[in-house]
Amino acid sequence: MEQKLTAQQRQELAERVGLNEQWLYQCLSGRRDMSPAEAIRVEAASGGLVTRQMLCQSNWAKIWPELA
Repeated sequence: MEQKLTAQQRQELAERVGLNEQWLYQCLSGRRDMSPAEAIRVEAASGGLVTRQMLCQSNWAKIWPELA
């Protein structure tokens, strides 16, 4: 999935939600998957700019089949 955030936006979001910016980057780039609860929290905090599908790229369809 394409990442929609600039580095500055990613840093600001990480600070706002209390996450390490590199962890957020790894999830957005598909290297790691965020926990479902954390992904929902980040999605809400970003106003939908970052979606749970972007944060859980390898397993989102299994967790949220209604979004597939």
